[in-house]
Amino acid sequence: MSETLRLTALDSVHRALGATMTDFAGWDMPLRYGSERDEHNAVRERAGLFDLSHMGEIAVTGPQAGELLDHALVGNLSALKPGRARYTMICDERGGIMDDLIVYRLADGVDGQPHYMVVANASNAQVVLDALIERQAGFDAAVRDDRDAYALLAIQGPEAAGVLRTLTDADLDGLKYYAGLPGTVAGANALIARTGYTGEDGFELFLAPADAEKVWTALLDAGKDAGLVPCGLSCRDTLRLEAGMPLYGHELTRDTTPFDAGLGRVVKFEKTTNNGRFVGREPLEAAAEQAAQNPPRKLVGLIAEGRRVPRAGFPVVALDGGAVIGEVTSGAPSPTLGKPIAIAYVDAAHAEPTAEGAEPAVGVDIRGSHEPYRVVALPFYKRER
Repeated sequence: MSETLRLTALDSVHRALGATMTDFAGWDMPLRYGSERDEHNAVRERAGLFDLSHMGEIAVTGPQAGELLDHALVGNLSALKPGRARYTMICDERGGIMDDLIVYRLADGVDGQPHYMVVANASNAQVVLDALIERQAGFDAAVRDDRDAYALLAIQGPEAAGVLRTLTDADLDGLKYYAGLPGTVAGANALIARTGYTGEDGFELFLAPADAEKVWTALLDAGKDAGLVPCGLSCRDTLRLEAGMPLYGHELTRDTTPFDAGLGRVVKFEKTTNNGRFVGREPLEAAAEQAAQNPPRKLVGLIAEGRRVPRAGFPVVALDGGAVIGEVTSGAPSPTLGKPIAIAYVDAAHAEPTAEGAEPAVGVDIRGSHEPYRVVALPFYKRER
């Protein structure tokens, strides 16, 4: 008998809106409400509203909370100032990626002690929680599962700030990218963070589950004239793909290091807490050296010459001879570019972008047909600032 899916606080709202629902990491989540292309374009051109309450929040508090996170994760989290956030990763002892994370340094607690919130992907939340508890030994810090304490909404797109501004007392103009501050939204207490996974400006709102429906409805009402629409996970995937943002289980796995994925910048070897030691340091140092000198493969973007869509797992081939030189990790039609696109790991010798005017030398094996693709640097899309 299958396990019962978890429901977000907005489940009845999604169903009333006619959402197509799907099982995602054990949660029943909205895939789309209508056309995923229309939802995608709304975020690029106006604004979209997402329910992300399946994400996993973990509190880390106490005198040595920062030191624990420095030990457990690859980033230098003890240096994070209150009100700021950082993208980072948790790796295993071999340097393989267990998950990518956002860590928020919240205001110190009433006891004056540091307070962090680690946000993990839904599929890995329990894995990350278990790892943090295991790595907690020897540190004067506490790890707490806060997944039931929050609903998470995201409003993303060029009109997002204007819509949110009508409902909040927070200073959005002063809120930097990868920063968060407490405030109210439609009268509900929230952590308002300028973060997102779409390549657009936007905000993520951490709320009590009991306030989720009120805030969701208020945002949709306030954004009606601005073109704000509810959006599902399907367009979230094409948005992040265009923005070159990695997805765990695709670009990031236990068999890849941050350096394999071109994200070595998140690994901070210079941190000084714990005498500079952290889980996975030695193999990550070796991976950093290899990436600098002779990387065996690189993560690249591919843009189709034709109309056939690549999917994860499809082989990447050299068009001259047909040798397999890599593998697609994510692929989809790009509403913004009007062509199929993919992210792929390819042999380093084939990772250079295709020169302007040159014929593609790389293809994707789509059911036996070698379809030509141009190699490009990521991201495919970057918003104007």
